Amino acid sequence: MSSTAPTNFPRRRFLGYGGAGAAAVLLGTGTWSASTTAAMPRKSPDPFTLGVASGDPSATGVALWTRLAPDPFAADGRGGMDRKPVRVHYQVACDEHFRRVVCRGSVVAVPELDHAVHPELEGLEPNRCYWYRFRAGPHLSEVGRTKTTPDGRTMPRSLRFAFVSCQAWQDGYFTAYDHLACEDLDLVVHLGDYIYESGLKSNKRNIVLPSQFDGEAFDLGRYRLQYSLYKSERPLQRAHAAFPWLQTMDDHEVENNWAGDHSQPDREPDQDPVVFRRRRAAAFQAMYENLPFRCAQLPSGPDVRLHRRIRYGRLADFTMLDTRQYRDRQPCGGGGSADCSDRFGADRTMLGGKQKEWLLDGFSCSPARWQILGNQVTMAQTDRDPSPSRTYVWLDPWDGYVAERNEVLAEAEERGVRNLVVITGDRHTNYAVDLKRDYADPGSSTVGAEFVGTSITSGGDGADMNDQGRAFLAANPHLKFFNFQRGYSRMTVTPQQCRNDFRVVPFVLQQGAPVSTRASFVVQDRIPGVQLDYPSLD
Repeated sequence: MSSTAPTNFPRRRFLGYGGAGAAAVLLGTGTWSASTTAAMPRKSPDPFTLGVASGDPSATGVALWTRLAPDPFAADGRGGMDRKPVRVHYQVACDEHFRRVVCRGSVVAVPELDHAVHPELEGLEPNRCYWYRFRAGPHLSEVGRTKTTPDGRTMPRSLRFAFVSCQAWQDGYFTAYDHLACEDLDLVVHLGDYIYESGLKSNKRNIVLPSQFDGEAFDLGRYRLQYSLYKSERPLQRAHAAFPWLQTMDDHEVENNWAGDHSQPDREPDQDPVVFRRRRAAAFQAMYENLPFRCAQLPSGPDVRLHRRIRYGRLADFTMLDTRQYRDRQPCGGGGSADCSDRFGADRTMLGGKQKEWLLDGFSCSPARWQILGNQVTMAQTDRDPSPSRTYVWLDPWDGYVAERNEVLAEAEERGVRNLVVITGDRHTNYAVDLKRDYADPGSSTVGAEFVGTSITSGGDGADMNDQGRAFLAANPHLKFFNFQRGYSRMTVTPQQCRNDFRVVPFVLQQGAPVSTRASFVVQDRIPGVQLDYPSLD
């Protein structure tokens, strides 16, 4: 267990709290004496300012989350808490009024994890809603709702989930989450860029923040502050409290366009890899402290395991990828390029050898009707130049790692994946795309579908169409839809089809935007590729 202790968490202290052991620190399952913990003072401010959440559901359990922060913007990043462990109690019930409590327990919030708690529940019933809440001293949290997945042996009639990404606080209001929280969903999938690391002295909201938010996040205290700011947004809290979440990261949880042990390629001078790994460790710890991860996602310094599978009966497998931590550096400087031959290198990797093997083994072993890959950067080719004489692509997405993309898609076809659907964030744009086995071959087979979802706020108000969209549609015949507004994607999966609704808001620079469905596309069982379902639905 000591190998997974977070950075700045002394091993001896991690293993020795009151004899309870590391598991009790993380999960709240040990026996603690009253002398080892402090109670929240009766007259203290509300410590549940950042809300509650749940995540990584299974058929019999789920991880819960909250973090004690009576002063979430405290300049030291500690949320206004003393450096003492505090006992936090939780209840889980079959009803929102807690008349039928089925589980109760306590967990110790320790300062080394910024007084965040992640109790993991087991023994729940499959495919059922539960309600939960926390108590610290006299203070009660709001009530959250979660849901377990179906039994792995069953074929559910349907699955409804939303996927989201890219919520730059400085680019606008989180109105889309207010609408998402009112949907009828089983799950929310977040594909990365939960925070942005940049300083916030200048922002499109024209809000003056305390000076501790001015500079870019480099150390643990500053990353913690960034999460506090984002998680104080009430629409985001409502969405977390309404559904269990399944999360991964992209780049901005650490730094723009980082790759493996290297900082972004256009930063001059590049950060020394040793220095960058320290930054990565701080970013990963703050990420774990603020999201509803399980113990398996507790970072070990600059390393964290985020690739994992969640089974939704025999209907669907969610395979969450990590396209940052194990990748090679972007080729040819990492920008856009029309003549970067290095991007075709046979040994170039986005996933790393072990994760790729794990992914391909899953293709062979899964009994699920639908394989849903949670992916951070666009997998399909996105040529920016309509000219037939050249291909001009960005090199940070899979277009910079062509051989591995072709291998993954070929293996999906050859290993008999019945229905491959890739869901992607990062691009701040809505796409519906056919995944081709080899984009260099005009006759290449379609092996799957990709839905790229737009941002919650990143990019500002956006527009229905722009010059880039017109160029993309002209240059990429496999691209069936383009839209540059903000919002989220809502997916409905049945044994017969998978339908994606692109839900958009017309603006984010002011509050109160309505939501509508800009377009819907379906993938039919055993028919790879996307088909237009209907053009719009208000």
